[in-house]
Amino acid sequence: MFIVNYKDLRLSFNEFHDISDKDMPQYGEFCLLELKNGDYTAGSWHPSGNGRGASGMFIRGTADSINSEEIERWHSLERYDLTENLKEEGVNWINLGPKTEGCRGVQFKNFKSFADKKKPKNEQYCLLIMKDGSLAAGRWNKWRHEAGGAFIYAPALSSHSSDKVWAWTPLSIDQDFAMEIERENEKKREKKLNKTPSTDPEMFKYGTDIDVYYEKALEKLREKFTWATLPMMKKRTPVWQIAPLHGKYVFGQISKNYYDDSDIVTPWTEGTTADEFIDFLFKYTRDTVEHSNPEEKFKFGTDINVYLEKAFNNVKKDYRWLDKKMLGKTWRYDIRKVDGDLEFVRKYWNESKYSVFDVESAERFIECVESDYQSMALQANEIVDSYEPPFGHISLYGWNLERYVFYKLKSGDYKVSVTAGDRTTGGSRDFFITPYCFEAKTYEEFLDRYLEIVPGYSFGLGKEDLLPNKDLKNFLGY
Repeated sequence: MFIVNYKDLRLSFNEFHDISDKDMPQYGEFCLLELKNGDYTAGSWHPSGNGRGASGMFIRGTADSINSEEIERWHSLERYDLTENLKEEGVNWINLGPKTEGCRGVQFKNFKSFADKKKPKNEQYCLLIMKDGSLAAGRWNKWRHEAGGAFIYAPALSSHSSDKVWAWTPLSIDQDFAMEIERENEKKREKKLNKTPSTDPEMFKYGTDIDVYYEKALEKLREKFTWATLPMMKKRTPVWQIAPLHGKYVFGQISKNYYDDSDIVTPWTEGTTADEFIDFLFKYTRDTVEHSNPEEKFKFGTDINVYLEKAFNNVKKDYRWLDKKMLGKTWRYDIRKVDGDLEFVRKYWNESKYSVFDVESAERFIECVESDYQSMALQANEIVDSYEPPFGHISLYGWNLERYVFYKLKSGDYKVSVTAGDRTTGGSRDFFITPYCFEAKTYEEFLDRYLEIVPGYSFGLGKEDLLPNKDLKNFLGY
């Protein structure tokens, strides 16, 4: 589209407005800014007070602004369309604003293009020539898991996509970019230091293989918990590792930096010797090992069907319409060896791989399966009627009650659905009203049993709200 060589191009900004004249741009107008220290940046004007003076801020992004007291001059970026200039062959200098005698101006050059695989450094604030011929500016924000990025120019991450930018050049280094440069330099220094880390002989007298320390802690655990294994210990996460930090090996836990996926090492600081760390590992993993007794987890054997049948029969007592055909699109369970230990594993019906389903006992596993089967049973039972009791404003621990609906199911049973939320999020839960509730001879006695399942203090409506409701009483068959 444009035939000008951006590498040779210079933009000359003239006709700046002095802040001292209190001659300010329109609200929201995006401007090139000269700071009192001689640096250049950009932002959109947001005056304070009645907007008649020079007090306010030029906003560059979320929590990223420049106070007008720091500004010397401004020049609007919104008044230009360079399309025709950039279509002329040989153009290498464009004056923005008339250059008259005594006029103070500034030139920007050394433009680069994404077409040449050139990208700004992260957090670098840049002047932009857009593909539609307009001018803009923004702070480069590279995407975490992808190769691209965008120029942020306003709050709420409003940005110019890189595919809309024809050419860019950096403006001055600001505090955010300086901090990013320092972070990058620190990463380089850390990488250099960690090439040949030193080893404290007291801390690492058993070497730098973390499994050696886990195994020594394992010997102590087995004195009390004979079933203890190394994989069992490492269920307690995050696991401990030996990693270089500031040029020396440490015992540490490693997490990922949210912004660039680099490793963050959090060192162990509760002792200074290898044996102290082994004692710590013993205490750190003890609870996990204690609750991983295979005799408790697999007390009904290692045939998964035994556990699934128990769960099915328990659910069937109340969810009388349940049959095994209804469980086609739910979790699949099994008992398999993982890293040498037997584990309950599960995968969703349309997934290909199992993952460990870590529970401490057979009873707890059966309870989890029961919850799964109950959910599927309710989904399979068609709704034939509903009643929504009236209620006013009800606040529940910062959430507002939004819906509270009783449903009659095709089987003749009932459930209730409760929805609550705040200004930004919300959630719903369904509760099956068990046959035990309907064994009550009176409506009042029914409510006493029902409110044990859906208590008023947790879900909004209590006995005082529901007892006078004759329509609900009739809907429930009383």
